[in-house]
Amino acid sequence: MSWWQDAVCYELYPRAFADSDGDGTGDLAGAAARLGHIAELGADAVWITPFYPSPLADGGYDIADHTGVAADLGSSEDFDRLTARAHGLGLKLIVDLVPNHTSDRHPWFREALAAGPGSAARGRYLFREGRGPDGELPPNDWQSAFGGPAWTRVADGAWYCHLHAPEQPDLDWRAPEVRTAFEDVLRYWLDRGVDGFRVDVAHALFKAEGLPDAGPGQHRDPLRNHLMPYYDQEELHPLYREWRTLLDTHPAPPGAVPPHERVMVAESAVFDPARLARYTRPDEMHQAFNFAFLEAAWDPAELRSVVDASLSAPGGGAVTWLLSSHDAVRPVTRLGSPARARAAALLMLALPGSAYLYQGEELGLPQATVPDDRIRDPLWERSGHTDRGRDGSRVPLPWSGDHAPYGFTTAGPGRTWLPQPDGWAPYTVAAQERDPDSTLSLYRAALRLRRAQPAPDPTAAPHWYSEPGDPYLAFSRSSLTCVVNLAPRPLSWTELGVPGRPVLASGPLDGDALPPDTALWLLDTPEPQHHEGDGHGRAH
Repeated sequence: MSWWQDAVCYELYPRAFADSDGDGTGDLAGAAARLGHIAELGADAVWITPFYPSPLADGGYDIADHTGVAADLGSSEDFDRLTARAHGLGLKLIVDLVPNHTSDRHPWFREALAAGPGSAARGRYLFREGRGPDGELPPNDWQSAFGGPAWTRVADGAWYCHLHAPEQPDLDWRAPEVRTAFEDVLRYWLDRGVDGFRVDVAHALFKAEGLPDAGPGQHRDPLRNHLMPYYDQEELHPLYREWRTLLDTHPAPPGAVPPHERVMVAESAVFDPARLARYTRPDEMHQAFNFAFLEAAWDPAELRSVVDASLSAPGGGAVTWLLSSHDAVRPVTRLGSPARARAAALLMLALPGSAYLYQGEELGLPQATVPDDRIRDPLWERSGHTDRGRDGSRVPLPWSGDHAPYGFTTAGPGRTWLPQPDGWAPYTVAAQERDPDSTLSLYRAALRLRRAQPAPDPTAAPHWYSEPGDPYLAFSRSSLTCVVNLAPRPLSWTELGVPGRPVLASGPLDGDALPPDTALWLLDTPEPQHHEGDGHGRAH
């Protein structure tokens, strides 16, 4: 079994993780200094989101140089030190690859604007003539995922496509020069020692020939994403097979994993399990985020349906689970309570396959409210100030202390990249390390148990003890059994016929009663001679 099939990967958002130089913005040196937190948590790998030069129109995903390091985050030497530190701690390092678009400040796009209609420079992007008299209407009805039309008109009258912000022009992946350039980007970071890539909007690179209209309801029903002419096109898969061959054959520098152990994970917002599984066929990507699980309601029928459909999809390999990310509302807020978020964590970590954690998830952080005048997310402006966007999940981590900036930086309060709320002292790493019943203690215990009880086959469906329609979920992963009570009343877990002795619970137990919104792990092995402890949140 390859390491990534059952791995736990920690997503690190560098501007919000740790600041080393006191400017209020997290950086690579700060991240390197704090990697011990991730290793002690028990993760196998760390995925670092874009640290490349960017005007920050979209949180760093508008990239002006795909092989550079943003000046406010450090230098190439800082990246090398981060890589060496990760490998020294036994962590694999995954970086973001953003191939769908560039920044409008990228040299290619500036050249395209200067070169004019019909030029080879414009052929790298999706420039088209408009419709209607004098071409004043967009070329088609496509809408941006951030709101408004997916087209912007330039001074000479042509339009360019951007499925996200206008500052993020989409590349034309039928242009040979685009393919060649990104192969060089892959080689560059592999030569610097990275162990894999998370591929941003991996379902969107190719658009349907002729750019046909998409019709009404765009971006409203994720189950229809694969029907959109700008998503999930067949041409994606030969490209990913080429990339997979490159990863499997390009020589590895000292400290990095061997070529055959590298990983590519697709951020593919395709919710049909069979279509999503095509991205992880044996010769394509290794992983694809399971967004259907992330967006599932706190409902036993819906969660079981997602799990069963995901694990039964043909030919898709191990499933990649996640509860949060820099793009999602934090689980505490989305699911409605800290208890549900803790129970959901034990549910996810018991499932066969890999799991991705987002920084702060292990602290039980709620979604923060960012003041209107500090919001950076383009969704805020594009929606006419009706969608506050994703900044609430990108607030800097609290490390220690009783008030902002909670050890994140030596800069004063209010000078952090995004402002931290008052009242976050109980969420700090330092506070939770002293509390055996904290969310941090729960995650550490869960990852220790998970590593000690690997799934024999991370692609196989679990053995279910619960039936469809039950108000709880109960299943086994190897010798580990997970029971989650989603009912509004307590559940007697001893009457369910599940094997094992209790070793970890997401909340306090009352005898054999499992309270609502609580998960329990049981281990079907002999009683150990020495106990770790007796509180919930710890193995015992």
